[in-house]
Amino acid sequence: MTEANGAEDRTGRTGRRPGQSGAREAILQAARIRFSEGGFDKTSIRAIAGDAGVDPALVHHYFGNKQKLFGAVVQLPVDPEVALVPVNEAPLDQLGEHILRTVLTVWDSPAGPGIVAMVRSIISGADVALARTFILEVVLERVRLRIATPEDDGRFRVSLVATQMMGVLMSRKLIELEPIASTPIDDIVTAVAPTIQRYLTGEIGPPPTKPAPARKSRRT
Repeated sequence: MTEANGAEDRTGRTGRRPGQSGAREAILQAARIRFSEGGFDKTSIRAIAGDAGVDPALVHHYFGNKQKLFGAVVQLPVDPEVALVPVNEAPLDQLGEHILRTVLTVWDSPAGPGIVAMVRSIISGADVALARTFILEVVLERVRLRIATPEDDGRFRVSLVATQMMGVLMSRKLIELEPIASTPIDDIVTAVAPTIQRYLTGEIGPPPTKPAPARKSRRT
């Protein structure tokens, strides 16, 4: 057996793809399915690599880390780790303002059209699971961890923030509702940030609980 044939044999037995053309696309496809079905936190690089038939090292080679891989899946034109630095450094009582100002600034930057295109693509493709994962697990999870308490894990609060942010995005960038679409960022922040801050740290009532399952009536 030649050395080349031996290498092919080993590749076939392990089911791993070498770094040939098509491996990157296979990783992206496997990642899209995994992120849609399991979310960001429950998806591992190893699981994605297994689905794509490649070594996990190849995933890191192409994409660096899981966050950047997710960004590639949704075709995000900016690195969330860089864009969200102001949010990470903001005092707790100013989180609402910093979240809104940061996001609005990115939307109005040269990267903005790419983000709008990403949102349109996710919505038109009916891949709402990816949209939910991006908003709650990639963008707002770090915020949730900062506001969480033993009595309140913060999930309801960041979900309320997501509704506010999506409303501004839809009005300002997707349907271009005036005067919201052309209102300066400072004015939007002044009007909306207090509501976002209240969702994060203010009084909103107790978090909702899951309703108890209906009891089946016994026949007498």
